[in-house]
Amino acid sequence: MLIHQRNVLQTLLVLYFLLSYDGVQGEMKLSKLEELALEKQLNLLNKPSVKTIKMKPTLSRMKQIPSNSTFDVSSKAWLENEGCPSGTVPIKRVTKNDLIRQRRMPPPEDLTFKSQLEDTNNILDAAAVGYTRAIVKTPDDPNNKFAGAGMIASLWNPHVGGTQHSASRMKIQKGSDSIQVGWRVDPTLYGDTKTRFFVHFQAGNTQCFNTLCSGFVLVNNDIPLDGVFDSISHRGGRIIWELIVYIDRDLANGNWWLLYGKNQVQVGFWPPRIFTALGNDFATNVEWGGVIYNSAGGSYPQMGAGVFPLPEPALDAYCRGLVILNDKGETINAKKTLSVVDRQKYYRVDDRPYWAGGKFPHYMFFGGPYDPRG
Repeated sequence: MLIHQRNVLQTLLVLYFLLSYDGVQGEMKLSKLEELALEKQLNLLNKPSVKTIKMKPTLSRMKQIPSNSTFDVSSKAWLENEGCPSGTVPIKRVTKNDLIRQRRMPPPEDLTFKSQLEDTNNILDAAAVGYTRAIVKTPDDPNNKFAGAGMIASLWNPHVGGTQHSASRMKIQKGSDSIQVGWRVDPTLYGDTKTRFFVHFQAGNTQCFNTLCSGFVLVNNDIPLDGVFDSISHRGGRIIWELIVYIDRDLANGNWWLLYGKNQVQVGFWPPRIFTALGNDFATNVEWGGVIYNSAGGSYPQMGAGVFPLPEPALDAYCRGLVILNDKGETINAKKTLSVVDRQKYYRVDDRPYWAGGKFPHYMFFGGPYDPRG
């Protein structure tokens, strides 16, 4: 009798999920209350263009990382016109589908999870669900005080399927708060498999990408968040395309600023009021590298260039010029880093703190697994 009841319950659960989703389009079917809630959220998010916020942040101007490549972010992804009126900021018009896709995003990474112990004999590991990192990070120390960080990341378009995603990012963290910036391929979030610019913050149980909720304050009318990168690196290609980003804390008011490109253009900031741990203090951890999310029932998605690093900058995905900004406003080469790979069977890291010449020579290479498309 107990077994019969359990089978009935499982059948009802399956029917519930089948009825809750559109089997053709893969979209959630919403109730009237959910529709009203989404409409209310859309009205709050889709405000007219606003006047540029004129601010003079007290930033400890990070020393530039030399760049040997050209990069470009396309605004064609969602800007119909060739720019915005003078004195305004481009605010992406959020659609109902954007919000529905955000609801279907997997939960955020566990900020406390440790590197997983592998069982190479476990054949089910290939279908494991969750996040996998291939990163380098600052040593764990609660006394660390980081006012920012920077990197140059090569741009790639790893192959993902279904609800998988793959990203290259820099992340700063303290406690349950974190800020990420980089590029990602994420069909769940964007509805396509293009390589896009992204930012993300997590504050306790709250998380948000780009401008899909209030949190990040955009102040620049030239650099769209979630824009598509026109040019992508290819193995054996003549040009390595790169993204240059910094996160820098305003020492006067605690705003965490996103700076873009070799000229450190101010894109916007995360105000301290949205955080707890990062609200009134410095970060204690910084990490650079790749992360994937794997859904059930498939092989692991590609990370970076889709190969194990050799390492070779012309062939492999990398983050270079890894720097941290200490509490005294000094830009430092992040030479004392630890490598973390959650599943070495599928992904690898090669950390080279002194790979290149100059003041900030730190390279880290990451990637895997081999491209099944050849």
